[in-house]
Amino acid sequence: QMPKRGKFGSERARIALWHSLAHIEFVAIDLALDMAGRFGEAMGAEFVSDFLDVAADEAMHFALLARKLEQLGSRYGALPAHAGLWEAAHATRHDVTARLAVVPMVLEARGLDVTPAMLERVQTAGDTGGVKILARILDDEIRHVGFGTKHFLRCAEMAQARPESLWQTLVKQHFGGAIKPPFNDSARLAAGLSREFYTVIAH
Repeated sequence: QMPKRGKFGSERARIALWHSLAHIEFVAIDLALDMAGRFGEAMGAEFVSDFLDVAADEAMHFALLARKLEQLGSRYGALPAHAGLWEAAHATRHDVTARLAVVPMVLEARGLDVTPAMLERVQTAGDTGGVKILARILDDEIRHVGFGTKHFLRCAEMAQARPESLWQTLVKQHFGGAIKPPFNDSARLAAGLSREFYTVIAH
């Protein structure tokens, strides 16, 4: 059973929050390496370099979050964690365009949407160390979504497809969840992900 994050004021809720973030970053390391290894030969050196950079960033994020958990008297693995990220990766294991559409451009983009509110909660609680961690993650994730969008656009060009329409089709086929507002439009746009992609299928 997944732990409830609850209100951020309790120690249990704080540990649950940081643990869930650590799990996301831990899985993201493997997802970036899988992206480079699984599709790198077909996609080329720049693709491999970009996703190795992503893996290095995710490893740094995980280290920061693991240290944060230790400061709270816990550790990564102390709580159960979901397998949703790996399920999305498995569903797109044969198609690099679908993988790019779902992992960087849906799942990581969702992180851009939810992190500012999380930052505000952590700041209100007076956790300056936590604020620094989340700000670092948010900045890096904009770049990560940007890598995904860049290579997706290249795939769309090779397929002679309109990028927005192709993305919407692949998301409907391979992503079981909802594309839910509110959106951090400015961060998404900084990553090359304009509203023309996602507002049409948002609900």
